[in-house]
Amino acid sequence: MNSAETLADQAYRYVRTAIASGELAAGEKVTERGMADRLAISPTPVREALRRLEIDGLIERIGPRTVLVAAIRGAAIDDLAEVEVGLRGLVARFAARHATAEQLDALDALLDRADDLLILLKERRRQDQPADRHLTELLDTMQEFNDTVSACAHNPVLVRMLEQSRVFTRTRRRELLLSRVAEDETFGLDRYTSHRALVRALRARDEVTAERLALSDAQGGLSALREAR
Repeated sequence: MNSAETLADQAYRYVRTAIASGELAAGEKVTERGMADRLAISPTPVREALRRLEIDGLIERIGPRTVLVAAIRGAAIDDLAEVEVGLRGLVARFAARHATAEQLDALDALLDRADDLLILLKERRRQDQPADRHLTELLDTMQEFNDTVSACAHNPVLVRMLEQSRVFTRTRRRELLLSRVAEDETFGLDRYTSHRALVRALRARDEVTAERLALSDAQGGLSALREAR
């Protein structure tokens, strides 16, 4: 958990992303004690998180300590996605403003590693050999790239808001990515080259271009993953 994130924030983010991803289905009963046990925290922060989710309209209270997951319509998911995409763009804008030389070099190094892994991955597939390990390493590297871009913003509050707004948990996102790649080996590669352009924009302190690239990548990625649900 992020050091700036409270236990109530953690519970709120977990339940909301679980609802958005379908891990918690509409009509499913959630109790404060059960959720507290699942998260290994006390019921008090869970109670606060559920109050916030009730205000958001994501749950319906049926008892003093029990709620039901509300039915989320497509428009609600669209709203969640729009918030996440917007925050991703804002993070990139701040990153263009505040990234250090060391962080920018780290981003280039991560993309160099990703390039090498992509070459190995394609070669393994060409030879009809197992490539799961290389794919996992590539996904891990790109996750590290995204996390480093967030760190470049030097804005913990903004990054925390982004984490709390994600439509899919990191685990669910990985599952969906693997599912799409299994269907289409080229999935996501059309957006991969935009990462180099993003680093160039960050180095140039070009906030407008950095934000535009991040918005486009986030929108494309979320749309594709939602199709895989």
